Amino acid sequence: MRLAPLAAALALLAAPAFATLSPGAKAPDFSTRGAIAGKVIPVHLADELKRGPVVLYFFPAAFTGGCNAEAHAFAEAVADFHRAGATVIGMTAGNVDKLEAFSSEKCAGKFAVAAATPAVVKAYDVSLGRTTPLGDITSRTSYVIGRDGKVAFVHSDMNPAEHVALTLAAVRKLSGR
Repeated sequence: MRLAPLAAALALLAAPAFATLSPGAKAPDFSTRGAIAGKVIPVHLADELKRGPVVLYFFPAAFTGGCNAEAHAFAEAVADFHRAGATVIGMTAGNVDKLEAFSSEKCAGKFAVAAATPAVVKAYDVSLGRTTPLGDITSRTSYVIGRDGKVAFVHSDMNPAEHVALTLAAVRKLSGR
């Protein structure tokens, strides 16, 4: 009967983690490839932070219902983010081969979307616990990262409805605008 507690503990360890990084944590730096308005670009978090806060939002996969809606909502609000001094970057580990088209069509060419490598998915603790031949599928998690490189706000919810409003409010609070 001593095996039951051990089995339960092992099952918890094997379950996907949805802990995300906490506010105040140092945001892991990364460099990857992304796209904006259909053009492939390098994306380096440290470079973006030199300009001001970054809204880094992870989404499961391009060209899916919730991800399309979320990208459209961020595109509609990107001018508000810029006025508050922030840059928006979307990231996914799902179907990254579609990011050039997604950046033009669903993001309206207004912000970069980038490939989340397995190391980035792990560092930001955004694995949904489902894998494809391309790797882990990311949860729908939005981070606001201050210019100092620390997480100022995090919202993790598979419903895309509040990500834009909550991250914009956090950016405004952070920048005092």
